[in-house]
Amino acid sequence: MSATDPSRILRIGALAARAHRSVHTIRWYEAQGLIPGVMRDPGGRRVYSERHLSWLELIERLRLTGMSIAQLREFTLLYKQGKGSIKQQQLLLSNHRKHVQDTIAEWTQALNLLDHKIDFYDEWLATGERPRSKPHDVPARPNRKLNGRRSR
Repeated sequence: MSATDPSRILRIGALAARAHRSVHTIRWYEAQGLIPGVMRDPGGRRVYSERHLSWLELIERLRLTGMSIAQLREFTLLYKQGKGSIKQQQLLLSNHRKHVQDTIAEWTQALNLLDHKIDFYDEWLATGERPRSKPHDVPARPNRKLNGRRSR
């Protein structure tokens, strides 16, 4: 991207609006070294491109999966190194993917426990008597789907 090509540049306000982030957040990410390739126009104003918008979306998705700022910083540094660091970039993302899978498994167990407890109270309310099973006993097979709809 050329900093002087007005048809391809985004100013920070436009980038913030399109990324659904505040200008402050984008500047903070930039200060943390998380936004590669930011250029300035002859007046010293930051200029961004669609690539920066995509990068901000990637950062948001990785943050939602629990990636730390330190890990994001490491990933960004590797990205800035170019093709020579592709294997390291892949390894970092693969390791994080394993962490996400482990977290999903833990959350699935927690969801099953919640579903069983809710069913316990449903039965209690329906019959007027406390069920014999304990509310924290999780059945071997969950009786709800992950999307929250009951599968009775």
